[in-house]
Amino acid sequence: MSSITTRTLLEMKEKGERIVALTCYDALFARLLDASGVDILLVGDSLNQVLAGAPSTLSATLDQMIYHTNMVRRGTEHAMVVCDMPFLSYQISPEDALRNCGRAMKETGCNAVKIEGGQPMAATVRRLVDVGIPVMGHLGLTPQSVHALGGYRVQGREDAEAGRLKADATALQDAGAFAVVLELVPAPLASQITKSLSIPTIGIGAGPACDGQVLVLHDMLGLNDQFSAKFVKKYAALAEDVREAARVFAAEVREGRYPGPEHSFGK
Repeated sequence: MSSITTRTLLEMKEKGERIVALTCYDALFARLLDASGVDILLVGDSLNQVLAGAPSTLSATLDQMIYHTNMVRRGTEHAMVVCDMPFLSYQISPEDALRNCGRAMKETGCNAVKIEGGQPMAATVRRLVDVGIPVMGHLGLTPQSVHALGGYRVQGREDAEAGRLKADATALQDAGAFAVVLELVPAPLASQITKSLSIPTIGIGAGPACDGQVLVLHDMLGLNDQFSAKFVKKYAALAEDVREAARVFAAEVREGRYPGPEHSFGK
């Protein structure tokens, strides 16, 4: 059992303690992040882009998400593990969502699921919560709706759009969601939403007032150096470290310097 629960997150918001979240896709990184004290490990459908090289999250499958969530769960002792439900695994009907989210919970041992959308998804959130499936919501830039939104752009700049996002957040809370991700939302609007809710908000490109922050791990580590965005702070530059290590390895192999006696076995 994870030591971070939905109740833990609610208590953290009440105390003003910031929530730390990162995406994670495998057991090795899960162990490292868990040991560092990260509160939430989100197995994001972003893995479809980061690991699989797809142009968007849309082609991610439920089997893919279950496979990676299983790996993360095996490497985690303390953090909450959240499985991101992929496109069309929950939008068709509440019953279809229940079937797929239930399968994800049952087969991975994750602590919660995440789904995108506001008021139109409230009935689905309520259906899931009623049977004991914790739900994290996701508003603002919702990647599974990127084509309908006209691309990857900040959401809520217009008054009507801002009003809709506020109503969406309230609807998700009323339906029983335990937290809401706010992605690419103007900082003042994210602050208003955060103050209006009793459940935590987790920001990504939504300013400092959210109750917590999440980044894609490979962006934060500087592994994905082909991607940059205003909201991403790179806390390392591992892409160049990896390239340099591979160059040194290749040179030593070609020059016959690796493996040396210390790396070889006798009789």
